Amino acid sequence: MSQSAISIRRGVEADLPQVLGLIQELAVYERAPEEVTNTLADMQRDGFGAESIFKFFVAERENKGIIGLALFYTAYSTWKGRMLYLEDLVVTEAARGMGIGKLLFDAVVAEARVTGANRMKWQVLEWNEPAIGFYKKIGANLDPEWHNGNLTMEQLQAYACDPAIESVVTNITPQ
Repeated sequence: MSQSAISIRRGVEADLPQVLGLIQELAVYERAPEEVTNTLADMQRDGFGAESIFKFFVAERENKGIIGLALFYTAYSTWKGRMLYLEDLVVTEAARGMGIGKLLFDAVVAEARVTGANRMKWQVLEWNEPAIGFYKKIGANLDPEWHNGNLTMEQLQAYACDPAIESVVTNITPQ
């Protein structure tokens, strides 16, 4: 398949069902299909609602629909300022190895430049050798010193916040 047969474009709301399908395919690849709890309604609200928090590019092939996705959002580094965080880069299994991931990555890099980002970040699983090879090939820094931390929804709910601090936060009226 030639790259000319592929089009890269900004994602629109109508793409979300196929995008969610790619996310679920990625979860299977990453050996965690049960971890996807995001819904189409969540993605519509979070990507196209009043307070949109993510954007995405899609790779499309005529008569095949969406075959790739790069989902990203603006983040902030206290040291570097504005940055773009690439949350997921996924190409459907049948289309891997054809340069589509590079085209999507290029689109996110271009977005970072246009929006004035001082840094672009992402994560890669330590066993995902094809992705690691790609990132090394383009000269990206893969930092072995940092550990990723997160709290699940259940852990967030179970976490015991200082009541005085929580009341300050919950009594703040959004601007």
